[in-house]
Amino acid sequence: MALTLDAPLVSTQWLAEHSQDTDIRILDCSLIMQPNEDGSYGFVSGIDVWKESHIPNSIYVDVGGELSDQTHEFTLMMPDPEAFAATLKQKGIGDNTAVICYDRSNHAWAARVWWMLRVCGFDNAAVLDGGWKKWLAESREVSTELTSYPSATTFTLRHRPELMVSKEEVRAACDEQETLLLHSLPLPMFNGEVSPYKRPGRIPGSVNLYCETLLDPESNCYIAKELLQEKFSPSHSLEQKRVITYCGGGIAASANALALTLAGQNNVAVYDGSLTEWTADPDMPMETGEAVSN
Repeated sequence: MALTLDAPLVSTQWLAEHSQDTDIRILDCSLIMQPNEDGSYGFVSGIDVWKESHIPNSIYVDVGGELSDQTHEFTLMMPDPEAFAATLKQKGIGDNTAVICYDRSNHAWAARVWWMLRVCGFDNAAVLDGGWKKWLAESREVSTELTSYPSATTFTLRHRPELMVSKEEVRAACDEQETLLLHSLPLPMFNGEVSPYKRPGRIPGSVNLYCETLLDPESNCYIAKELLQEKFSPSHSLEQKRVITYCGGGIAASANALALTLAGQNNVAVYDGSLTEWTADPDMPMETGEAVSN
């Protein structure tokens, strides 16, 4: 029987003690930011940096490649759940395993994989609190071994479509009093002062809370539950019937979805296409300028 994880986060100490457990699957989910000449940016696979050094017994998973829909018009979209489950099974993730996700930045990539697992009904997963940054800061063991896991025998798919919403659902939510739209990128992007997308600004009626402000800057860990609740308080995120998080492509939005879960909001969804999809459609409205924001 697999080790059962009872919280969305695990500590570096916990992982150091359990990294060699036979039913643990440790996933390095990092993508690496790559600036473009026009001032925009993209992301490339982190496989090379994983090969150079990683947490022992971890494998690399490519969120931008094997864990995204390669047939979709927009990048980083979640693949068909059955295809996603098949990829996970091939990677060694199944009903009798526990999954720990980590990345080399602000937890957003790890949170994205954690959230996609939830969409598929796989709940025995957690994010490494503090990630690679804290692991290195504590001088913990690292490895260059090219680890792999045997394919899993079974992965029981329990699709939860309500956890990942479409453009049409978000458009409808703009007119709903009981649904809060939470923009997860920095405030200048929310206000439309800067934008790497087709059009600047935010989805109308949304509020802003940048996902990285929910981390302790020194440890890279999520701040305590009480402090998270204080951060979400101005937007009344925790009192809303439902919260939909969004960003550029559903990554920072997943980090905020994780933070909301930690703070006690149990009805959260991620807008998969986020601003990449929304701003490409001229029929979708946008707002700019100052608004209510955390």
